[in-house]
Amino acid sequence: MSLLTTSAGASAITPDDYGPLIVQPVERESVALQVATKLTTDSTTLHIPIVATDAGASFVEEGAEIAPTDAALGELTITPAKIAGLSIVSSELAEDSNPDAQKLVGDGLARSIARVLDQSFFRSLAAPAPKGLASVTGVGVVSAGTAFTNTDPFLQAISQAEEQGATITAFAANPADALALGKLKEGTGSNVPLLGSDATEPTRRTILGVPLYVTSAVTVGTVWGIPRDRVQVVMRRDVRVDVSKDAKFTSDQVAIKATMRVAHAFPHPAAIQKITVGA
Repeated sequence: MSLLTTSAGASAITPDDYGPLIVQPVERESVALQVATKLTTDSTTLHIPIVATDAGASFVEEGAEIAPTDAALGELTITPAKIAGLSIVSSELAEDSNPDAQKLVGDGLARSIARVLDQSFFRSLAAPAPKGLASVTGVGVVSAGTAFTNTDPFLQAISQAEEQGATITAFAANPADALALGKLKEGTGSNVPLLGSDATEPTRRTILGVPLYVTSAVTVGTVWGIPRDRVQVVMRRDVRVDVSKDAKFTSDQVAIKATMRVAHAFPHPAAIQKITVGA
């Protein structure tokens, strides 16, 4: 992580400032970085091993030969792609020592990067974006019918993941589907929501004890069941911020550029669950 400044006019935004200014908000705003395992690499390409079939084991007589069985291994090749955002602000704002003024700059870039990161994670965007969940084949599928009426589809998703030796640690849904789930009640005539709440974060909802994350990056009609240890966000480097006054010299403005290199890895598709609802 580094900050480069090419003019003294932008000196108010320092390396000590930019961490909480942009990096931390990206990690806080991005659902992908909250539901997946974060991997970092210094290499252009990362190779992730896949165990398709474990090596076998069985009971044997004392002193008898142990029959060898090899694991079936595969490999994912992950090449992080670049996300970039550019913000143009006045020199006065860039030089303002008031933290609130600088926060306006950082928040906008952080939201943009987090939004694009989540879209690439949950959807299947065109190149050069990395492939996301929507492009993964072989995931577990659960149909909830034309509308959510109870939590049975989520129970089935949890069970299907368990059959693969995985544990669902998060559900992710579009705001429209989260609203439909939030309106469900425990029973006829009851006003008690069917969804639970997280005691540590009162505004967070849970389904069968599993946190429900809400983001518009998820397509309406789909709820993802994600086991954290089977899904990775691969970052070649964290967010980098470059500040320059040269490009906007004649208008006395400062250009603030934020970039990061990221891709996603799904080495165990069958452990990931896709719950569908609607016509």
